[in-house]
Amino acid sequence: MAALDLFGRRWSLRIVWELQRGALGFRALQHHCDNMSSSVLRQRLTELMEARIVMQEPDTAYALTELGQGAYRALRPLVRWSDEWARALGPGDPVTEPESPA
Repeated sequence: MAALDLFGRRWSLRIVWELQRGALGFRALQHHCDNMSSSVLRQRLTELMEARIVMQEPDTAYALTELGQGAYRALRPLVRWSDEWARALGPGDPVTEPESPA
């Protein structure tokens, strides 16, 4: 239940997703996460570091720990399923297509 609580928080999985290709500094990570607010990003990074999913490197960049890399590997089947789901729904479906800003 603790993992579901942690990863159920908005942006937590996105942070893991963005760090899977390598370490990112705070501003770069914020940019990759659609410019989420600095305070929410700090809070999520703190939670993920306390859970030993993310670490802060000496140069201050953030990276996945071994546990974080395992969490990403555990997400891969969900990513494959979501691709199948998107294909089944089809293009233009409001569930798979984010609304464009007005």
